[in-house]
Amino acid sequence: MTAAALTVDAALKTPQATPTLASTPTIVTGETQAATPTISTPNPSGPAMASVGDVTNCRSGPGVNYERITQILPADQVQIVGFFPPNYWIVNTTLGQCWLSGEFTTPSGDFKAVPTVTAPPTPEGDIPEAPTFPNNGWSFLCYGPGQADIALTWSDKADNETGYRVLRNGEIAAELPANSTNFAETIPLNSGQSVGYQIQAYNPIGKSNSATANITCP
Repeated sequence: MTAAALTVDAALKTPQATPTLASTPTIVTGETQAATPTISTPNPSGPAMASVGDVTNCRSGPGVNYERITQILPADQVQIVGFFPPNYWIVNTTLGQCWLSGEFTTPSGDFKAVPTVTAPPTPEGDIPEAPTFPNNGWSFLCYGPGQADIALTWSDKADNETGYRVLRNGEIAAELPANSTNFAETIPLNSGQSVGYQIQAYNPIGKSNSATANITCP
């Protein structure tokens, strides 16, 4: 045999290597589950507090028949120390404890320790008689630029008042003790502007107002 024939014959007799198959991929059935989100529940902390959206009266009991102790301003945060169903909060103020209507109040904080309380007795008695301005019961001096000195004098008609309030254009300008009969202040008031004053007698039963003293700078 020739050398070429021997080479072909040897090649035919040599066993051929079996091809290696790639490993079979693993098939995973089902869908991958997303992680369950953690939902946190608000956990109020700190003392129970109250705030208001507008100037709000705070009284000695739950209702307008009780004396007004003070007024809560929108910028104030007062601590809640009691609850009277269905909608009154008892709060601490610089003038002592008073009752704030829940209708005008936004509470916050932890209420678990806030006790439920009972209401004080409804005040009994009469509304104080309204004070009166005598002749020349008020005087004023206007001077520039835009200032006025105001002096008010009234007759104390009541014998059961808790005190007096001076109302300037319907808003409280001052609170005075019982038996007061005069008040003075200096206010901005330009020529042609007017201001109205009333004197209010009050007690736990209610309040009564004087006539209005209207003052205009010439």
